[in-house]
Amino acid sequence: MRLPDDCRYSKQHEWIRVEGDGGTVGITDHAQKELGDVVFVELPEIGQAFAADEVLANVESVKAVSEVYAPVAGEVLAVNSNLDSSPELVNEDPYGEAWFVRIRLVDSSDLDNLLTADQYRKYVEEESAG
Repeated sequence: MRLPDDCRYSKQHEWIRVEGDGGTVGITDHAQKELGDVVFVELPEIGQAFAADEVLANVESVKAVSEVYAPVAGEVLAVNSNLDSSPELVNEDPYGEAWFVRIRLVDSSDLDNLLTADQYRKYVEEESAG
């Protein structure tokens, strides 16, 4: 399982890459594989605020519609409008071109509730085995 070490991960399969007082959020490679071919991504509005674990976006695949949760509390600073015309980027490059939003963190201590790459890898292995 390929996981960037510079990200933190939620048990709902989102990632955040922190940069200063903000972060970039997307879904993990594991999540996109579970979803199958992504056909539509619904993103929030710029300026919208979210609590940690609140629904941030929706992803529609050929299999189902799934909710994406905010890994931390924050305010949306930017959305990836490339996903409007190219939702398949979620399957092709989940940690790069397929970022969902950039947010301003409300409380950096929210990051303490997230997993490191090694912890997330173990979590997914245990979840798959169970």
